[in-house]
Amino acid sequence: RYGVPPEKIAQIFNPLDVGAWSDLDRGGARAELGIAPDALVVGWHGRVEIDHKGLDILVEAIRALQARREVALLLVGGGADAERLRGHIAEAALADAHFVDEFVRDRARLARYLSACDVYAFPSRREGFPVAPVEAMACGLPLVAADVPGIAEILAGGEEGGGLIVPREDPTSFAQAVERLLDDPELRQDLARRGRARAETAFSLDAVGGQLRKFMIEGRRPQAPRAAVQATRRPPGATAQGSAEAPDA
Repeated sequence: RYGVPPEKIAQIFNPLDVGAWSDLDRGGARAELGIAPDALVVGWHGRVEIDHKGLDILVEAIRALQARREVALLLVGGGADAERLRGHIAEAALADAHFVDEFVRDRARLARYLSACDVYAFPSRREGFPVAPVEAMACGLPLVAADVPGIAEILAGGEEGGGLIVPREDPTSFAQAVERLLDDPELRQDLARRGRARAETAFSLDAVGGQLRKFMIEGRRPQAPRAAVQATRRPPGATAQGSAEAPDA
């Protein structure tokens, strides 16, 4: 269409300062948020736009899960639909639902909140290339994500990249995938390690800088980083590492 030769085009992801995050106190984060130490927690953060971000789908999925098991929900973010979201939560009669109604820009504070979670949910209906899932992966969280644009590239196909991909606008499938992770601590840990490794190899400053150097200076198209099937185990206490989602992410 534009007459640009294929060798002059390369896919290079936006970078994330993965190494800027430190180990956090999971117990302290839960105490601050009023979440029980032994709870299983599904988390989300970002801009509160219900239709765009699929938050009604997430609320419905958690409602279905709470009908048969105990699970907590943590939502972090602000936006025009905050009151509508409160209404959805109340209408669904969710128990143990925690909503931090502000857009948290402080990286350390956001990482502290994410450290309280066991599973990260990404139920969006539409996206470009979302930042929030990469932040969650850098935090060492396994993902359940709707198959919106960008997710297949971020997760490199799914479980190898650190998460489970489900059809968009399908609360039943979303709930089943979340429950699969809640029921399987070993799978959660495995996907968390893979997601962290994927963030480091595909989205870190060093990784993206190397891709840019190869393409812009050396004139070579970088190969898309593959997901790590085997990843290094996180050190004890390393529960959250990531960066604050941009307002338009």
